[in-house]
Amino acid sequence: MNKIYPLRIRLSSLLSSLPATLLAGLIAVSPLPAHAESWDLPQLMAGLAQVQSHESRFTEKKTIALLKAPAESSGVLSYRRPDHVEKHVLLPKDESISVDGDELTWKDGSGGKKRSLRLQNNVALAALVESIRATLAGDLPALQRYFTVTLDGTQTHWVLSLAPTEDAMRRSVQVMRIEGSGNRVSLIDVLETGGDRSVMVIQHD
Repeated sequence: MNKIYPLRIRLSSLLSSLPATLLAGLIAVSPLPAHAESWDLPQLMAGLAQVQSHESRFTEKKTIALLKAPAESSGVLSYRRPDHVEKHVLLPKDESISVDGDELTWKDGSGGKKRSLRLQNNVALAALVESIRATLAGDLPALQRYFTVTLDGTQTHWVLSLAPTEDAMRRSVQVMRIEGSGNRVSLIDVLETGGDRSVMVIQHD
């Protein structure tokens, strides 16, 4: 039930963000500042921008109206500056989605099937990718290109709320929530307008 169709990719399939997630927990924790009360969105982005690369295991649960039970998957989410993100699903089926620059590529685990598309041809998909990639890169202008960005919490437990501003994205996604600690992303939660939901939990060793 977790199939990915290359040219009709569900937005929630990439989070699971790409969240990865998305966007996404792909980062080492930075030390707390001397005055935690002065910590803000620019400081969060600056901390995230320090990370060059990382990979972490994830588990994802998708609640889909047409299914009686949530669909679950697990695998590895990886990030490498400046613009590479990959979601490699290992269970229940080996397949991956990777993004480099403007190109998104899907392939199955056997290597027999591969499809690519340009993000510039799909505004909603581009916005979804940037929600994860720009967060991991600490690129606030890229986030604000597609979303109204709100930060709540503290450095030890922060929450980014991303409300889409592009009409194409708003038709598919109601809101995204990215949680973390320091410069580590731990959760990517995508609520779609139709009520479907994808929650990716990113695990750290």
